[in-house]
Amino acid sequence: MSSAAPRISFVSLGCPKALVDSERILTRLRAEGYELSKAHAGADAVIVNTCGFLDSAKAESLAAIGAALKENGRVIVTGCMGAEPNAIREVHPQVSAVTGPQDYESVMAAVHEAAPAPHSPYLDLIPEQGVKLTPRHYAYLKISEGCDHSCTFCIIPKLRGTLASRPAAEVLREAEKLARAGVKEILVVSQDTSAYGLDLGYSTSPWGEAQVAARFFDIARELGRLGPWIRLHYVYPYPHVDEVVALMNSGGLLPYLDVPFQHASPKVLKAMRRPGNQVKTLDRIRAWRKITPDLTIRSTFIVGFPGETEEDFQILLDWLDEAKLDRVGAFKYEPVRGARANDLGLEPVPEEIKESRWRRFMEKQSAISAAKQKAKIGRRLSVLIDETTPHGGTGRSKGDAPQIDGAVHVTSRRPLRPGDIVSVKIERADAYDLAGTAA
Repeated sequence: MSSAAPRISFVSLGCPKALVDSERILTRLRAEGYELSKAHAGADAVIVNTCGFLDSAKAESLAAIGAALKENGRVIVTGCMGAEPNAIREVHPQVSAVTGPQDYESVMAAVHEAAPAPHSPYLDLIPEQGVKLTPRHYAYLKISEGCDHSCTFCIIPKLRGTLASRPAAEVLREAEKLARAGVKEILVVSQDTSAYGLDLGYSTSPWGEAQVAARFFDIARELGRLGPWIRLHYVYPYPHVDEVVALMNSGGLLPYLDVPFQHASPKVLKAMRRPGNQVKTLDRIRAWRKITPDLTIRSTFIVGFPGETEEDFQILLDWLDEAKLDRVGAFKYEPVRGARANDLGLEPVPEEIKESRWRRFMEKQSAISAAKQKAKIGRRLSVLIDETTPHGGTGRSKGDAPQIDGAVHVTSRRPLRPGDIVSVKIERADAYDLAGTAA
């Protein structure tokens, strides 16, 4: 009977927030009895969830749409780039439908048009936690949509709207389902995680025998009680984050913060219109490490923002020396169509200078990271296994998020399985990865 079900091929591009959108669409498809196809050819339709933040991301999205059209004539486009349908149809006028981000109903309506839904009780079966694109042992949990900030390099509020938090009980129910399904790590994502609940007035909702407020501290506390590792991403450095860092000393809330600092020069931060009193970030970092000494801090930065001088860049390098962050990524500034940075009247930084600054930045941080990693030699760390090998496996410590941070290469006398959490004695280290032996 399953052979009669329409088959849908799916492409998911962009950030973890977009990945959660993809999972929600896939869950709806499976709930209605659709099957998923790994290949475009032979599928009844293809859905492409696009990224539209940078021009390079738009180019990748347009290429994915073109590839899908070449193999299958029925292509439905959604995601951030879908907020600008004309830009898609100018290049690919033959797409079947274009919908904006988070517009699940329109996506499903387009699917129904291209391939009517089957009606069978034998097909309308999905796991309780929904369909996931991540390995079984970890999952992303989106707690809000949109953003209230007006950073000049970003068009996310135009694409995804203002902050829209989910009720606390709804978030916790989803997390509980993930835990029951055997998920060992839940990665909390949103555009501004530390602003969670502000738009709801921190209203409460029933959870168990109590009421839980839609507030960053309260949701972090309750998630930390569920059992899986809880990893916090996209946390702005507001003072109230101190309270959440204190929770990391016990329970499942990992001593890990992903904080998008973006720069350190007050002049550049002002031009970027960054929130969170960024000029006092070193004070925040010192306070967090005093509260939780084992805290891992990861961040991202932009080099070559319009108007950035050599002096501004040197301020950033000096800041890195002071901050000594554990995990860092850097991007060369790309102008984004529709972003206010284009209208600031600031002098663009030449591409060769962007490249030079990016290399100098990464060299500086690589030395800092190598020293931080070397200090872990001789310690025992809990490691979540992602992949296995004949003589061990590869996993991540509490200080490593999947796909963006380093890995721990584990030698083990006993067989390991993905999702195992093992104690590993660290024996070797480089700037990014660790290696050791399981107890």
